[in-house]
Amino acid sequence: MRKSVAKGLPSLSVRIDLDPEGRIGPGKIQLLENIRSHGSISAAGRAMSMSYKKAWDLVDEINRICGQAAVDRQTGGKNGGGAALTPFGESLVARYRRIERAAATAARKELAAISADIGSKRTRAVVS
Repeated sequence: MRKSVAKGLPSLSVRIDLDPEGRIGPGKIQLLENIRSHGSISAAGRAMSMSYKKAWDLVDEINRICGQAAVDRQTGGKNGGGAALTPFGESLVARYRRIERAAATAARKELAAISADIGSKRTRAVVS
């Protein structure tokens, strides 16, 4: 969703509240996608300028919130450790991204209107 910000349009971000203490949003989904692409929780965290501990804590939080593992972790050893998304983790990412696209499509007209309103206010402030 951040692509519209680059064009100067407001963006929409989606956060799914699963319980009073647990949310899944763009940061956790990005972490899962990075785990998929890097094959490691620590590498995924580094790609987001996040500490190893923070990345592990977020993975544990995702698993707790969802009541099942989104990430399959292998501990280190001779060949090192690694991590991969479970089928549930893959499904979670895919569903989140579909929800995000649907929300952006539904909100596109109103976001453009907000952008136009803000732009006209900024223009008037500069001219005045």
